[in-house]
Amino acid sequence: MSSNASPTQPSLIRARMTGPASALLRLRMRHVMENGQRRDTAGRPIPAWHIREFTLTLNGQPLLSGQFGGGISKDPFLELTLKGVKAGDRLQLDWTDTQGAQRSDRSEIQAS
Repeated sequence: MSSNASPTQPSLIRARMTGPASALLRLRMRHVMENGQRRDTAGRPIPAWHIREFTLTLNGQPLLSGQFGGGISKDPFLELTLKGVKAGDRLQLDWTDTQGAQRSDRSEIQAS
């Protein structure tokens, strides 16, 4: 497993205010995201291993949830504009992969 494959590496969560009540949010979930279609050097199939589902909360309230399949590239990246937020609001990203590994990371919205 490469160092980027470890689900113990933190997700990157960056949120910065861009206006009086809006912020730009950037998320990078670190994961290898194997699709199950490739083969190793010995010709054996590499099993699928990817983030299955994720949830993003804002101050403890659900904001966004979704599911990924094998067609998503390594280290998925999402960029969102949040409305009705303020500096100091808390964000939490939780995900589970197809092997049952889980990750939870937190951040706060930063002032501009």
